[in-house]
Amino acid sequence: MRGFPDSGAFRKRRPALPRQRLRSGCAPRTRNCQMTAPHAHLVGVAGVGMNPLAQALLACGWQVSGSDRYLDSGQDVEVLPKLRRAGVRLVPQDGSGVTPNTAAVVASTAIESDNADLAAAARLGVPVVHRSAMLARLCEGKELIAVTGTSGKTTVTGMVGFLLEQLSDDPTVVNGGVVVNWESDTAIGNVRVGRSSRWVIEADESDRSCLNFHPDWAILTNLSADHFSLEETRALFAAFLSKVKKGVVGIEGEPAPWRRMHPELSASGSRFGYGGQAFHVPLLGMHNAENALQAIVLCERLGHPLDRIAAALVKFRGIRRRLDIAGTAAGVTVIDDYAHNPAKIRAAWQAVAPYYARVIAAWRPHGFGPLAKMYDDLKALFTEMGKRSERLYILPVYYAGGTATGTVTSDALAADLAREGVPVELAADADDLVRRVAALARPGDVVLSMGARDPGLPATARRIVEAIASERGGSQAE
Repeated sequence: MRGFPDSGAFRKRRPALPRQRLRSGCAPRTRNCQMTAPHAHLVGVAGVGMNPLAQALLACGWQVSGSDRYLDSGQDVEVLPKLRRAGVRLVPQDGSGVTPNTAAVVASTAIESDNADLAAAARLGVPVVHRSAMLARLCEGKELIAVTGTSGKTTVTGMVGFLLEQLSDDPTVVNGGVVVNWESDTAIGNVRVGRSSRWVIEADESDRSCLNFHPDWAILTNLSADHFSLEETRALFAAFLSKVKKGVVGIEGEPAPWRRMHPELSASGSRFGYGGQAFHVPLLGMHNAENALQAIVLCERLGHPLDRIAAALVKFRGIRRRLDIAGTAAGVTVIDDYAHNPAKIRAAWQAVAPYYARVIAAWRPHGFGPLAKMYDDLKALFTEMGKRSERLYILPVYYAGGTATGTVTSDALAADLAREGVPVELAADADDLVRRVAALARPGDVVLSMGARDPGLPATARRIVEAIASERGGSQAE
């Protein structure tokens, strides 16, 4: 795929953004922002990293427009109408959103270099700024808490932000996932605008853009090979940690009590003790117990008493698409999860399997490149876990357009797994998956639907609930 290079190379190429057009320390709710609002145009504004940035810019008094291929294709993406209601002007991805008065065109690493909006920026001399660089500028002058890691960073960011809200810190939070407590008919739920100087952000490691931040506090959730080799990942996080000013919590920080934790796991979440205080995490899985303890330790280091942290934690309802119960029908529970790499798939699977009679799993690869890169690890994982399942369904690789080449496909993975004795089937599309699962599921089963990028996956999970209910009755949508 032709795309932007990593954030370091990107930083060297792009023109510097005029600082008079982006004041550092821009206050939430526009209280101390510029009198003349600058205009930023966001390319791919529906993306999980871009749409929260759009909301943060609006909160700082910017005029924001955005384009997205989902908008151009007429696909129903839930965040777009909410962005429009929030004040984002949505335009076609044809360059029309970029004008001579635009202060910056903002793009992520996923945007290909021949994009029409980028061409318009080049023609008009408008600076192109990486998504993370723009967010980093908004964070200047703030007490910044940045959460990164291979897995768990969205959940931990949401936990920290929610806990600090409950503890009256009134933080601004910019997250890559929807905090269920903050979601509403009008609010996406991945951004909270506060009035204090404390900001909590998710710092993405997938394109090295976490290196754009110089946080006061950091959480490094965990470390494994995903977008890079293990050696490259270690070097990346070492570089990130060198930028932290006050302290680090997580696998590279001290103390590290999660290395000794032995939580009691159940269908209602987990329970464990820390510092003489009992904690209940109302989320499934060992991985969420570890996520919670990292958030707890960070809040403790910020000076909050453990009893108040514990009281706040039980109110946390989780992150959308992280072991998200889509509904139940005829005794079958359907769960939607963002899991897309081996570690996340394993964590999701192990979190739900003990509490159900059978596991029916479905997974959609989120890109040809990631599938090829992780193929051997995915094959090993699904060979191990798939043999314990009633059925594993694999959907075609998600393709959102661009120049990706499909040299490795879902068909190949399914064929390899079948040769290993895994009860695997290739589903032709979402409709086919819904029919197959509805016919197979029976009371006591869990359907675990997994995958990233495809905005239709949550709707597919809900359709499975509806299909089972239609065939057998007894639906309870969440």
